[in-house]
Amino acid sequence: ALSSVKIKELYVTESARVKYSEYVRLAENVAERSFLVSEEVAEKLSDTKNPQGVFCICKMLDKNTNIGKIKYNRKYIALESISNPANFGAVVRTAEAVGLDGVIVSGGCDIYNPKSQRAAMGSLFRLNVITTDDLPAFLKQLAENGMTILAGVPDRNAEKITEVDMSDGVVAIVGNEGDGITEETQNAATKLVTIPMKGRAESLNAAAAASIMIWEMMR
Repeated sequence: ALSSVKIKELYVTESARVKYSEYVRLAENVAERSFLVSEEVAEKLSDTKNPQGVFCICKMLDKNTNIGKIKYNRKYIALESISNPANFGAVVRTAEAVGLDGVIVSGGCDIYNPKSQRAAMGSLFRLNVITTDDLPAFLKQLAENGMTILAGVPDRNAEKITEVDMSDGVVAIVGNEGDGITEETQNAATKLVTIPMKGRAESLNAAAAASIMIWEMMR
């Protein structure tokens, strides 16, 4: 991640410089400014109980809406109003691990939320992440360019995602943990799909549902 993120300021404890010497050396080489801080200061900087002792202020990532960042023959997951940062980060991490081409984000938690960043384990720095304030309009543009837009819904009457043709460009949408995908976004989709379930549970956790859809797109 160091090669793709511009570090403005680096704050590190003496113990971290010893424990993570190679990483800290690399970070110090690319950071514009570096500071040695006490363990007490590190505790105030961190939002975790046991901080590692390395903190960076970085330039914000280029994650704005840009239709040109989409390749119409590739695979993407779209997240609409995902509110749990742990879910969000887990999806991004899974998307990168499996080889998805990118994540489209609309509403929900901040991509810079510390919990999102920790759950993503660096994937937010490397994966193509695109944000949009108008997901339905964005999806309609993609559909007009030949992409299949799949809205994941907990409806047994919807087409099973295991039976959908994924040979061309696809965007699979996962909605908010409690409310699901909005009606406007469902209307922008070309198909409503569902994950077939044999158990008594009526729905899946958003991150789990997204992971299954990602796997089916890349299978």
